[in-house]
Amino acid sequence: MAAWAALRRRCWATLPARLRLLRAATVSLAAALALLLAPAGLAAIGTWDAVAGRDAPRTTSAADLNFALNDMDAQAANLLLSSGNAGTGRLHTPYDKAVAFYRDARREIGHDLRALAVAAQGNRTDERTVESLTDNFAEYQELIGRALENDGRTGGKASALVDYRKATDLLQRQLLPESRELVASNNLAFNTRYAQDRSALSAQLAAAIALGVALLASLGVLQWYLARRFHRILNPVVLAATVCALLAVLLGAQALYGTAENLRGARRDAFDSVVALSRARAIAYDANADESRYLLDPERRGQYERAFLEKSQKLYGMQGATLATYDDELVTTWQAYRSDHEELRFTGEFRRELDNVTFPGERAAAEKTVETYAVYQRDDRKVRALVAQGKEREAVAFGISWEPGMSNAHFEAWMTALDKVTEINRRHFTASVQAGRSSVGDLLPCALGTLLAAAALTVIGLRPRFAEFR
Repeated sequence: MAAWAALRRRCWATLPARLRLLRAATVSLAAALALLLAPAGLAAIGTWDAVAGRDAPRTTSAADLNFALNDMDAQAANLLLSSGNAGTGRLHTPYDKAVAFYRDARREIGHDLRALAVAAQGNRTDERTVESLTDNFAEYQELIGRALENDGRTGGKASALVDYRKATDLLQRQLLPESRELVASNNLAFNTRYAQDRSALSAQLAAAIALGVALLASLGVLQWYLARRFHRILNPVVLAATVCALLAVLLGAQALYGTAENLRGARRDAFDSVVALSRARAIAYDANADESRYLLDPERRGQYERAFLEKSQKLYGMQGATLATYDDELVTTWQAYRSDHEELRFTGEFRRELDNVTFPGERAAAEKTVETYAVYQRDDRKVRALVAQGKEREAVAFGISWEPGMSNAHFEAWMTALDKVTEINRRHFTASVQAGRSSVGDLLPCALGTLLAAAALTVIGLRPRFAEFR
């Protein structure tokens, strides 16, 4: 008790002791707030570096790999369909385009595999997946190479088809599941980091506000005490310190809140749509490949027809729809959606995107994508109707032709519309990242500077008062 009484006399019993205590409290709170904001700023910069330089590129590389694998297989089927008999009767435009697209897809796969191998380092599961993908892709290329070689010989179409079957089976059973696994793994890692960083920012914001309120309260008490004891209305220097402290609190809180909101915008508003649309693009190319496989391989037509419907349902799903009823049900459910955007009569990747429309122009672009998709679906029924009539050559010509009004031209229009929606979301993802970085880089240094000024002004403002006791 004696020690407590002595400490109380030393720290509070005299006017200078009380002023020293208030000064120490104010400076300590300013320092504590600065020590909170500075590491929070560094962590936020690290977050944006990881989001823009690692988490998003890993996920999009995996999605691009999935798409490129489907595209390569579709083009291989189109090469076999359009090549004729060792070049005789070749459909030159479809064949030339398939050659170019096939090479582009192969280069893209090589690039994505290298990028994913680097990204997987340290994650043994992903490392094994990339290794398996690389090995299986080498085998896939060998099978396609043999198929194309056999197809180049007169009467070699049957042997080419055997090799192509092995290749596309390897694609469906190994390569595509493994690539989708990488998409899911990288997207999950991004989501986990996002949740952790948002939680940390929320805690930092709450702590910054609490410390800021305590700092302003300390300065308010100091100003009141000076006015009461020295019979002055305001101490101008302490008032300036209070203004600096208020600015620091506002700037620091805005930096943390802005970072959190831009992070949400980048991940939830923009990148969630990018992932859904990337999946849709990969599924679209796989479905288009199923249509080519259907034309190429009569013995497996039932299998490829079911696969086409399954992928169509993943894009725009309607319960109980068959290929015979799909078009009419699409028209009905789409008209219902256009009348009421809360209408839930269809599901799939398009629904996922339409439910996450956020940016100007995004809804119109997304709706255009569905409308061009409906045109492509009607083309598919025409292909199957021509096959049913025994007009297989006409079906092939319509199905893989790029002339206006033909199926591949409509497929390209659909992909162009899909890419436009994706680009809108990519642009806003980039804008959110830039805004988040600016929020940290512009506001936090100002907040730290004004905190330093508040602490310095507090010390300077009390010097004349202490001088009166010497």
